[in-house]
Amino acid sequence: MKRLVLACGLSACMVIGHTASDTFNTQSSQFTVPEIGAGVGLIDQQKERMIGEKVYRQVQKQLPVVQNPWMEDQLFSVFSHILSQTQLQQPIGLVVVNDPQINAFAVPGGLFALNMGLLNSARNMDEVAGVMAHEIAHVTQRHYSRSQEAFKGQGLLALAGILVGALVASQADGDAGAAVMMGSQAALMDQQLSYSRNQEREADRIGMQYMYASGYNPQSMADFFEVMHRSTSRLSFLPDFWFTHPLTTERMSEARLRANQMPKVKPKLIDQNFEIIRWYSKVLSRQTTEQQLKILAGQNSFAGQLALTAYYLQQGDEDNAQQALDQAKKHNQIHPLLVLFQTDIYLGKNQLEPALRSVRSAASIMPENRALNYKYAEVLIRMKQTDQAKMIVQRFLNANSRDLSAWRLMLSATNAEPVSEIKTINVLRYRAEVEYWTGNEEAAIKSLLHAQRVSKKNQSLSASISQRLKQMQQERKYKI
Repeated sequence: MKRLVLACGLSACMVIGHTASDTFNTQSSQFTVPEIGAGVGLIDQQKERMIGEKVYRQVQKQLPVVQNPWMEDQLFSVFSHILSQTQLQQPIGLVVVNDPQINAFAVPGGLFALNMGLLNSARNMDEVAGVMAHEIAHVTQRHYSRSQEAFKGQGLLALAGILVGALVASQADGDAGAAVMMGSQAALMDQQLSYSRNQEREADRIGMQYMYASGYNPQSMADFFEVMHRSTSRLSFLPDFWFTHPLTTERMSEARLRANQMPKVKPKLIDQNFEIIRWYSKVLSRQTTEQQLKILAGQNSFAGQLALTAYYLQQGDEDNAQQALDQAKKHNQIHPLLVLFQTDIYLGKNQLEPALRSVRSAASIMPENRALNYKYAEVLIRMKQTDQAKMIVQRFLNANSRDLSAWRLMLSATNAEPVSEIKTINVLRYRAEVEYWTGNEEAAIKSLLHAQRVSKKNQSLSASISQRLKQMQQERKYKI
């Protein structure tokens, strides 16, 4: 039952009432993305972004989103490279969900999500890029917005509510999601199913063009479909991806034919960075064992040794983590995870000076590296050097105000400061941002109201708080 609800809910945000022809272009290397005109039931981009941010906050609240800056940025780098082939503006973001199911979804305004099960199952980054490109195509073709043609009289926020209910159902017993589907909405779901095949074929076709233009192998999209199809014959259930992105034999054949018509892209024989991502993902999602990692590390695998280090850190075993990391260092490779893990080992032992020496140089050399600089800020906070830590984090917040890891660091730094009235105000402000971006809008507003009362004597700060409070209150009015 819960998978059925999930299927309907996620499909609802990608429905297409009028789609371009899917006939093959014999000059398939030519980039032919259909123009989406203004007369096809479109909503304005501002409302799309509002929907995407609302769903983003609900996803953060109700799903096990991974808060790991290194993993997030590795995937976002691939995602941004594909996105550069489109006309989309700055996306809301890419979130990684700690769920073993093979799944991904997209929301208008540019919110994208990947399950760790997808990373764990893929064999190379090109296969992951294929799924990303497919999801990006759903958004560039504005399938969600165009669904107004199929869902006349239904508000798009109501459809976003179906999405959130479906996501909740996938994590629980299905009752919460099923409740959302009652009455007329259930009938609408039946109506929309006739659109899903064309919508998915269009996303396949355009997504394949995006990934090819980005330098990824288009064969990998077809490869991943076929691998998943073979795997289902040995299972008593279908992966969630099958329900949210219905796959037919016809669609698989078309994907292979399109890929064959494109110029060849030389496959990578060994993609070491993807192996690091995949095995680290398995550790973070607890989809591997110590024994499996020991075997891999014993084969002198750099990815395996890093993953084994991460495994022991996860267990709080700094001594074994150090031994595994020392083996990885023998490869004489420069990799941020070597620095991050060494710093974490020192922090676990409360050895703050060695931790600072471990990360400071790397973070300074690579000021754009979010993971290294957040780890540097974490060490500085532990050492009560909060002003410097906040300066580092603020740079990233200026670029992305939805960065939950950054707001948590700002709150942690402020909590470590000496007692003062400004500290009290800032703790309330930063706590409000953490609450807000984790979907606890009411708690965020209460915290800002408190900050507003405390800051009355500081006109500049009070005005800034009042402006942010007004924005939160307005955005909270949109119900899904």
